[in-house]
Amino acid sequence: MTERTYDAEHLARNPANFTALTPLGFLARAAAVYPDKLAVIDGARRFTYREFYERCRRFADALRRRGIGPGC
Repeated sequence: MTERTYDAEHLARNPANFTALTPLGFLARAAAVYPDKLAVIDGARRFTYREFYERCRRFADALRRRGIGPGC
């Protein structure tokens, strides 16, 4: 991806106005900004972003407690 050049210096990317959005970053942000919005539909099951984020955190913690982590 090429870096775009802007005519106005105040629009250039910098740490204050640009951060890559990762799947984990997206989920945390969505849970903070839209906690009660519908995030997942699986048949009859429905989860809000708050519920989905909490479930993901609990699952990650369960994996971590069993010694599963990055690079395993």
